[in-house]
Formats: sequence, C-alpha cells, structure tokens
Amino acid sequence: MTAETKTDLTTVYQVKGMTCGHCEGAVSSEISELPGVSSVTAVASTGRVTVVSAAPLDEEAVRAAVDEAGYELV
Repeated sequence: MTAETKTDLTTVYQVKGMTCGHCEGAVSSEISELPGVSSVTAVASTGRVTVVSAAPLDEEAVRAAVDEAGYELV
C-alpha cells in the first residue's frame, strides 16, 4: 500500500420528482459538477442517486445541485 492509495466514498441520496431518463440525466449532470465527484448514477424508478466522490460532500451543495436540476433532495 502506497501513500497514493485512496478510497472513494459512495453516498446514496433520495431525490423526489424524477420520473424518466431525462430527469436522471439532469440530476446527474448537476451533481457531477461538484468538486471531487467522480461518478453519479440516478435511478428515477427508485429516486436513488448514488454519488462516488473523493471526500464527503457538503449536503447543502448537493441539495443546491438537485434544486438547480428542478428536483428535491429528501
């Protein structure tokens, strides 16, 4: 194990209002712009958004990104 080894953090958020692939894309796009985010997977049918990031994200920043996309972080 070297000093360069890092573990990404996976966080699952619940988002209200997503109904289709377009919704998933809008939410994913906004959250992807947050610093440190390496991947976002949104699933409209469950409302779950899985975010992989280098460090814990500020929940208010995630809330603002979801709001910008037109949806609500639960």
